[in-house]
Amino acid sequence: MSEKITFAVIGAGHIGKRHATMVQRHPEGELVAMVDTDPARRAEVESFGVPFYGSIEEYFASGPKADVLCVCTPNGFHAHHAMLALENGCHVVCEKPMALSKADCERIIYKSLQTSKLVFCVMQNRYSPPSLWLKEMIMEKRLGQIFMVQINCYWNRDDRYYKPGNWKGNQALDGGTLFTQFSHFIDIMYWLFGDIRNISGRFMDFNHQQLTDFEDSGLIQFEFMNGGAGTLNYSTAVWDSNLESSMTIIGEKGSIKVGGQYMNEVEYCHVQDYVMPQLPPSSPANDYGHYKGSAANHHFIFENVIDTLKGKTFATTNALEGLKVVEIIERIYELKK
Repeated sequence: MSEKITFAVIGAGHIGKRHATMVQRHPEGELVAMVDTDPARRAEVESFGVPFYGSIEEYFASGPKADVLCVCTPNGFHAHHAMLALENGCHVVCEKPMALSKADCERIIYKSLQTSKLVFCVMQNRYSPPSLWLKEMIMEKRLGQIFMVQINCYWNRDDRYYKPGNWKGNQALDGGTLFTQFSHFIDIMYWLFGDIRNISGRFMDFNHQQLTDFEDSGLIQFEFMNGGAGTLNYSTAVWDSNLESSMTIIGEKGSIKVGGQYMNEVEYCHVQDYVMPQLPPSSPANDYGHYKGSAANHHFIFENVIDTLKGKTFATTNALEGLKVVEIIERIYELKK
């Protein structure tokens, strides 16, 4: 492998441009191509100074070889584009979700093993200081036995976000609110507490009937296989702007609440024989104009990808963890049927 790790990006929207920017900012990364089926994107990515291709097939037929393909296309295309990348000898950095079904995730993992190529799943919320601190608290069993975990995700996604003709809100390409908006928080839950069982839930569509093919809100209950009970309450029906993304943990030896709009602030920490340290500041949220997303931690992703491919470390979010998040969401959504 050359001294610099080379990247191509498929999907030149907001997230694709962010991936391209992160690659070009890294001293050991090199961007070699941008790919998008929308010809209007060509002018938008001219500033990156790399060739533009109108399809992934065109890129693989005539484009410069890349060590890594970043998949930043609509959710419903992630599996197809990841498979093509692996078949063409590329490692994959896949935006969340890894796919829209466990079966497709399994196909990707099988192909990655066949081709000896790595699949990195973008779950950048793991890098936020409160998340890293929570992981340390759980690993060190500071809270003792976990009794209850409550996750609240209350965001605004209205007609400023769901534009007619866009992939967002389309069942086949979007997958649903848990896949597109809140998979990061399900990932954090799984990362901290493991898998869940005995899932029950209710789903509502308060004000998105004309905007999306799926629910805008849900109330989900479950048990953790490692012990303790959990709830996930979520909605994109919040008026005008995001309200919060929070996690409250009730344990045998203390209680913690991490909140803020993006689970970026420790709001409460009362734990036996423990003094809360000063955490580094969290990154700001991704800003999309009228609405905001999760913390802008993508630079950590690319540091991890490059260091892993150079043999210095290992993948922070591997394909199996990407699969588990999809599987948990799939099991929750099976309750709607």
